[in-house]
Amino acid sequence: MAKITKDTLIADCLKINPNSAAILQAVGMHCLGCAMAHGETIEEAVFVHGNDLDALLAKLNEGVED
Repeated sequence: MAKITKDTLIADCLKINPNSAAILQAVGMHCLGCAMAHGETIEEAVFVHGNDLDALLAKLNEGVED
């Protein structure tokens, strides 16, 4: 399975880690169903929402196998 990186699209992140929706919502990213989720990367979303990229990536990759 792929690892989630800063360049991973939010829509792909949801496929890679089934728990990512809850993780993203917990840090204030509630736009998972919006059109931007299909073309926005994790890095772009973090920039807009003001989150810590490295901390979020670590959390999103917990339990994801390489």
